[in-house]
Amino acid sequence: MDLDQIWQQFMDHLLDNDEITKVSIKKFTGIPFLYIDFHPAQSDKSKLSIIIKKAAGHSMRGKQLHCETIFVRQEEPLYVFRHRFYVPQQKMFCCGNLCPDCILYRS
Repeated sequence: MDLDQIWQQFMDHLLDNDEITKVSIKKFTGIPFLYIDFHPAQSDKSKLSIIIKKAAGHSMRGKQLHCETIFVRQEEPLYVFRHRFYVPQQKMFCCGNLCPDCILYRS
């Protein structure tokens, strides 16, 4: 799975919104930070979080991915979020304890 393609789709979905003028990603110590210029009709930070979740959902559709978005800071009109896409960890072997998520129960 190519995460660069997922990131590009995600950024394209964000830029489809009229209230977002610019989006950029900067990595510091391997952690991606999302910088968004957001000019809402009315001041509402929660609206931006919803826009980010919807764009991430469209980008992840049909793939086994999860995302995590954490608000970092705001300097009008710039909003900074720590955002990452990650593949969920699954058990790859049976440990013998007959766990409820044991790979022996998978079909």
